[in-house]
Order: sequence, then C-alpha cells, then structure tokens
Amino acid sequence: MLRAATAKGGNRTVISVTKLLCGAEHYGDALRYGDHSRGTVHGAAQGMGPVVVWNCTRTCNLKCIHCYMESDASKYEDELSTAEGKKFIDDLAEFKVPVILFSGGEPLIRPDFFELAGYAAAQGLRVTISTNGTLIDQETARRIKELGVGYVGISLDGVGEKNDEFRRKKGAFDAALRGIRNCLDIGQRVGLRFTINRHNFTEIENIFRLIEEEGIPRVCFYHLVYSGRGSGMIKEDVTREESRAAMDLIIDKTLDFHRRGLDKEVLTVDNHADGVYIYLRMLKDDPARAEKVWELLRNNGGNRTGIAIGQVDNQGFVHADQFTRNHTFGNVRERKFGEIWTDTSHPILGGLKNRKPLLKGRCAACQWLNVCNGNFRARAEAVTGDFWASDPACYLTDAETGGQVSSNSTYL
Repeated sequence: MLRAATAKGGNRTVISVTKLLCGAEHYGDALRYGDHSRGTVHGAAQGMGPVVVWNCTRTCNLKCIHCYMESDASKYEDELSTAEGKKFIDDLAEFKVPVILFSGGEPLIRPDFFELAGYAAAQGLRVTISTNGTLIDQETARRIKELGVGYVGISLDGVGEKNDEFRRKKGAFDAALRGIRNCLDIGQRVGLRFTINRHNFTEIENIFRLIEEEGIPRVCFYHLVYSGRGSGMIKEDVTREESRAAMDLIIDKTLDFHRRGLDKEVLTVDNHADGVYIYLRMLKDDPARAEKVWELLRNNGGNRTGIAIGQVDNQGFVHADQFTRNHTFGNVRERKFGEIWTDTSHPILGGLKNRKPLLKGRCAACQWLNVCNGNFRARAEAVTGDFWASDPACYLTDAETGGQVSSNSTYL
C-alpha cells in the first residue's frame, strides 16, 4: 500500500505543510510550487520527465500489513537484471528524469543496489531511497553517503511495539531507529514516513515528539491508499472527522516548530484535500498567509500521477504510480521509458494527462478542482470500481467543496 510512497523531489502527491504555513524552502519545493510546471503533461516541469519510482525488487525482510507491493522474504523471478537496470537508467537520463527513487520491497536487499544507485548518480539523476531502515548499519550508511544519495526515507508507523505490529516483526522499530541514527551521525539526509490509519491515528503526536528528540529533520504523513495488502484495509482507514483532527494536529505542530526556531520539514502525501484544508484554516486564522497559500496551491495544480510522477515495477512494467499496478502501459525491456510515458493511446495514461473532463461525482463538481485535480484515482477505483469516480478519502464537507467560502473562490 502506502509504505514506500515517494515524498522526494517534485512528487506531485506531496503537500509541503511547512512551505504553505511558514514559507520555508526545502529541496523539491521549487518543482512542487514553481509556475514552470503549469500545463506540463509528461513531466515534473518544462523540459523534464517525471519523478520515477523504481520498485527494483519485491523481496523484503519484513511483511508489512499495508504494503502495496505485497512484499515478503520470497525470491521473485524475472526482476530486471543489472544490465537491464542500467539500460533503464540510461533511458531515464535521456528523458531528463530529475529524480529516481529506489524502492521495493526492500531495495537494500538487492545485491547490486549500490552499483545501480551509483550508476544512476553518475548519469546525473538525483538518487533517493525508500527503505524500512532495518538494514542500515554504520557501513551501509557510509556507502549511501559516499554515493551522494539525496535523501533516505525510512518508514515508521508508530513508536515501539505499535510499529512492530505493522511490520510483523518484533524489534523492527529499534532496528529502524538505529538506521536513522546511523544516517544522522554522518550527515546523511534522512526522514520518516508514517501512514495514517485507524490503528495508529493516536501515534501522530508521538512521531512529532520522536523527530524532535532524535533531531530528525523531515517527516511525511501519508494517507492510506487501498492497494496491494492495503486493499484489505479500506475499513481500517480513518474517518473524515479523524482526518480533519489529524490535519489540525499536524498544522499546530508545524507552526509550533516554526515559532520555536526548529527547522523541521513536515509534509503530507496522497490527499490533496490537505492543501485546501490548510487554506481554509488560514482564512480563519491568518488571512494574509491564506493569500500566499492560495498562490502556492494554484501553482502546484494538485495530484499529477501519470504526469509528474510514475512508477516502474521490479519486472520493468510502467504504471502511473505505485498504487495503480493493475494498469500497465508497457515494459522498459521493450520500449524506452520516455516512449511509453508520452504514448497517450492507453485510456488510463491518456486520461490522466487531462483528467478533469473524466472525473465524476463530488470531484467533478468541486470548486477546488484546479488545486486538487481529482485527488487519488486508486482509492476511487478500489472502492467503486470506477477509476474516475470521486476519491472517498476526501474529508472536505459538501459545503466546503461547493459553497462560497470567500472572495478567493473567484480565482477558481
């Protein structure tokens, strides 16, 4: 499911809470909120390809209950070889992909990981890693640092035993925390990823406490996407009221860090209702800031899977993102990634390039469509069977999606 979603580079499923509320600038914000990406249909910005998630292996040392790849310790056949991986990386560099995110499974299990990551860096791609962190000992952290890896994202879904319940392995939290500390000790940029659901909703405050106590500079809060083993967790998602309470807490903690001079980057991922919710909150609390939030949201343009972010799985198949692996557009063994990505003959990929006319229900009628872009299609399809239906995880009220909230609604 959501365990390894990308929150790096110019990923357009990300909302930078820190940027919206505080104006702070971190890596990736220029791609997310610059006006140079308006109107693009094949990349993160003009002259660029998309951010690409490569799930380079399906094998993993853990078996998380919400893993979108349904990974485990099995050996999976027909994964891209080292030579095929390098050819794929060459194609990404040719297509001017700005960021490659090595994910899994557990990417550090792959024997040639460092060879492939080093090759990608040599081709000019910014390399990032999505990992459970349990395999990052001091030597591994050193090798990651020496490669010039831009960011290491480590998944935690709670503190202590709560995390271990999700990972299905006792001691997983302690091992991941050691991995984080090993990165921090040598100055390797690292952060946390936390997937919000009904079972760990009350852990959010503990996560904020952890990043302050440990000196962790970045945290991404993911909304649940119903894919892979996460497909069985539809009823385990938070309610709309709990989503709003979670966002209020995230907003309050972000502002508190800023007031106290703590440089923490706080992001949410995979629900563009968050951006609108922040804007509506600022209309009440800080109207001057609301104007700036609005400008940033307008530049961002909402969810852009199939445009600014794409995924390639362990066997080379190309998908719109990690959660729509049921829709395949081609294989990089047979065609270059750029050729597949710009071929709009597939109704899903072609539709995502200009999705607004295809959306239905609340999404189609919502006054915030230009700054949300229909939110997450994988959730809509998982619940309704219709790829273009409304996203059931939108927690805005009907009054908020359709009523006049301020004179700024005329901007839409």
